[in-house]
Amino acid sequence: MDKKIRIMVVDDHFVVRIGLAESISIESDMSVDIEASSGQQAIARFRDKKPDIVLMDVKLPDMSGIEATKAICKEFPDALIIMLSTHDSEEDIYRSIQAGAKTYVLKAAPREELIETIRAIHSGEHRIAPVIGARLAERARRVELTARELEVLKLVADGKSNKEIGSALDLAEITVKIHVGRILAKLKVNDRTQAATSAIRRGILSME
Repeated sequence: MDKKIRIMVVDDHFVVRIGLAESISIESDMSVDIEASSGQQAIARFRDKKPDIVLMDVKLPDMSGIEATKAICKEFPDALIIMLSTHDSEEDIYRSIQAGAKTYVLKAAPREELIETIRAIHSGEHRIAPVIGARLAERARRVELTARELEVLKLVADGKSNKEIGSALDLAEITVKIHVGRILAKLKVNDRTQAATSAIRRGILSME
């Protein structure tokens, strides 16, 4: 019998880890014998156990799954990491791939999709679900916001007026107005509320 695919599951929720392990271990060619509940633990256990595949949750308590992925891939360039998330934020997807993840799978995806993805990635194939591919394409089409525009956008989302934003960032009110106008144009929205909502939905801003 061929050697089983050794999988490490990284998630801070015990029930999720157990559920994934039981679901995956039904497959005759897979085993989940390594678990981690945080980013730092994932890095340490990868270094120690060298799993074939890592299922990495995006949201972790100490550091994000994206940061953990970047650290693992920097030390082990051949690491095969699949990001798991409940959200299809285009920014999270983009940052995950940039960090070195091979693909991104939604937790709500059918079990068969995850199993097929694990086999494909282990075999050296590329596998991106259509919904994730669409998000990446949307991200690629978006004009990037500058660091200053992001600062202004965060304050807009906090409900600050142009005057308050100017005071916070030491900018003239007219300059803030110009930045806001550019943000609206780049996000293709009509007002400040839509800008904040769109930025959160697309993962440009976090609700946390």
